[in-house]
Amino acid sequence: MLDENSGQLFNELPDVSIDGDYTIDPSAFLREHSSDPFACPCCANVFALMLQNSGIDLAEQAQSIPRADYPLVGSGLVINARIMTMNPKMPVAESMWVENGKIRWIGQHRDVPDASSGADLIDCRGKVVLPGFIDPHMHLAPVAMLIAFEDVGPFRFPSVQQALQQLKQVAASIRQGEWIMGRQFDPSLQQGPDSLTRDLLDEVSVEHPIFVYNASLHLGYCNSIALDLAGITADTQSPPGAEIECDANGEPNGVLKGGPAMALVVRHNPAMKQQNIAEACLNVFTKASAVGITMLCDQGTGLFQGTKELDLYRGLRNSNRMQTRFRYSLGQVIADRWDELGVSWGEGDEWVRNTGWKIVSDGSNQGRTGLQRDAFLNSDSKGIAYIEVDELNAAVEKRLREGWAVCVHANGDAAIDRVLDAYQRAADMGLDPAGKRCRIEHCSILHDEQIDRMAVLGISPSFLIGHVYYWGNAFVEDVFGLEKAEKLDRTASCEAKGIRWTLHSDDPVTEMNPLRCIENAVTRSMWKSEELLSAEECIPVEAALRAMTIDAAWQCHSDHEVGSLEVKKFADFVVLDRDPLKVEARSLSKIKVLETWVNGKCVYQL
Repeated sequence: MLDENSGQLFNELPDVSIDGDYTIDPSAFLREHSSDPFACPCCANVFALMLQNSGIDLAEQAQSIPRADYPLVGSGLVINARIMTMNPKMPVAESMWVENGKIRWIGQHRDVPDASSGADLIDCRGKVVLPGFIDPHMHLAPVAMLIAFEDVGPFRFPSVQQALQQLKQVAASIRQGEWIMGRQFDPSLQQGPDSLTRDLLDEVSVEHPIFVYNASLHLGYCNSIALDLAGITADTQSPPGAEIECDANGEPNGVLKGGPAMALVVRHNPAMKQQNIAEACLNVFTKASAVGITMLCDQGTGLFQGTKELDLYRGLRNSNRMQTRFRYSLGQVIADRWDELGVSWGEGDEWVRNTGWKIVSDGSNQGRTGLQRDAFLNSDSKGIAYIEVDELNAAVEKRLREGWAVCVHANGDAAIDRVLDAYQRAADMGLDPAGKRCRIEHCSILHDEQIDRMAVLGISPSFLIGHVYYWGNAFVEDVFGLEKAEKLDRTASCEAKGIRWTLHSDDPVTEMNPLRCIENAVTRSMWKSEELLSAEECIPVEAALRAMTIDAAWQCHSDHEVGSLEVKKFADFVVLDRDPLKVEARSLSKIKVLETWVNGKCVYQL
């Protein structure tokens, strides 16, 4: 178990290496939510079959990660800085003495201890220094797998035609026959057709197989040559839990729904077998450093390749090459496997540690599978429950009794009702969900009485704040209507009730970028709109900064070691080119991260 001062060493975890023939059982995912076109990676079943069919074994890759000779650790004296500590007992400082990766002293420059006189100087030249940002909800392995694919999403290309033109440029730059892999296509945000059919992708190339992931990861699109390589014809039956979409003539149109259908195609890409996901995870950490992130938390470990993901994490830790701290929650979907291994809460160390048990209770609101009290706009559907009430109650009770902090994904208001009921039931049994810092992930649609219940129960939400910016218009016009859409991501209302809350990216759903998340929460602006979504829910910059530093550390059971700049904590911090408290709110995302430091070492410099 993890105490508040030190964690069990990661190499003391039980041996979780398993038979090389074992991968996660794909049938575990073949439930009705597998057809949700807008689900997040919390419940995506897409990758397990692809890895299995491509012969990728994370445990083997983890064993082959090249190892650095020395762990990341540094010392020095930070001077000429405007330090925002996130420590209410000392909110600001000018200098900070770091020794062997930890803060030994922090305060005003006139009070620098004589003992620091021999330390190397780290001159910040009057710039703002903050604790390193923390993203408390993302998905490491899926991001690692996708990072090498061409981004054809809406934030690069507002129209489908522009995305297709980019794929044409890629086709012209590679050898004949090589696969083109794309990602992030989102017809809900890109102007043009709703699908990339085989006809559209054949216009890009008939010499290269093409496969493009929808941003949700639950749909894929391919051209004729990719279908031919997979042997998919009008006679091909759709796999269980998936669909090979056909046109009016019964011919496959290149649209594949669900992981089993997509796996039929992508397994024929020889580059998939060569992809080193373990090394790509280190690249994700590098990407995180560039936006000022010093800690990430995976919310769905086990969904990618079962228990082998723990072998991956062990390999990353033992490589001495990590430059971002990592926390993770075990996915309920393979609960039996975790139980067989006997994994306990809090196993790990300051670099890699499990800090939660993740349950998915419903789908996504933009995919109309979030579980609602009332039907979606212009629909009879109230969404989907991914776990029934009795099973949810039993899972919350069991994991709390075992000492786990429970994190439950809930988007719709009815799903949130169920989760709060489960936490209330546990509290009535004396299991103390508040003391374990239990969370609701996304926690999208909140009514006043639900916020009151959360305050009483001590439940902490983490908001996917990009919902407001990227999909706010869709929620107002197509999904809920204005009255219900205004109940999305109610940060200010939670703040007013004294509820501790955070912001997250859910990457690859939205990109890791804490300053973008902060701007979204402060402004409540919507993409391609001059309107604000429920302006009364705008929060001060100070609150948003706290949400992505000390409060995120608290949610991840790591506030005893990171999240604020205090003596005895690790020297994880960022240097910014402008003061977030002084820039115009809509310019917060434009602030540049000049440097990112972890364990007293600079891991990124602009």
